[in-house]
Amino acid sequence: MPKKPPQPVQRKPRADAQRNRDRILEVARDVFTRFGADASLDDIARQAGVGAGTLYRHFPIRDALIEAVYRTEVEKLAAAQRKFAETMPPIEALRAWMLLFVDHIAAKRIIAPALNSVVGGPSRLYEGSHDLIQGAIGALVKRAIKHGDIRSDLDPFDLLRAIIGVSHIASGPGWQQSARRLVDILITGSRPGK
Repeated sequence: MPKKPPQPVQRKPRADAQRNRDRILEVARDVFTRFGADASLDDIARQAGVGAGTLYRHFPIRDALIEAVYRTEVEKLAAAQRKFAETMPPIEALRAWMLLFVDHIAAKRIIAPALNSVVGGPSRLYEGSHDLIQGAIGALVKRAIKHGDIRSDLDPFDLLRAIIGVSHIASGPGWQQSARRLVDILITGSRPGK
């Protein structure tokens, strides 16, 4: 049997390279949110304090940058679940994460035109984020059930559906406040019966 060639060793990026990448993503999120998918990449590089070559080294095409912005936001949402679970009581961790999810939906609604410009559309991106988001809320609900804070028959996806639903129905600027109130209603309605 022929020997497989050795796999290249994946090195961690240098600290300054990682800072540049993170700064580019932060600026790009804000710029795409304000100006859409056609925002100038050179302006993003300038605002991030890097050269255009640095931006293109990290993100050779516009779609790569748009995808990375979206994935980074989803990863932050998943990481927040772990942080909340470590630092808050179960029911408060679930509530805090659901409120953060409302903010995530708001950002996604604003950046949606940029996501729609990605070759193949946003559905490929949404599919990848689906598992992270469901895993995060699933872990929080499981912990709250184990602690006795919420009903044992609660399906975590029902909570997501309710929040997503209000974001799709609402057309005015007040939908976020409505969704935040809904989080408290959902938490209260999910408590075990006496």
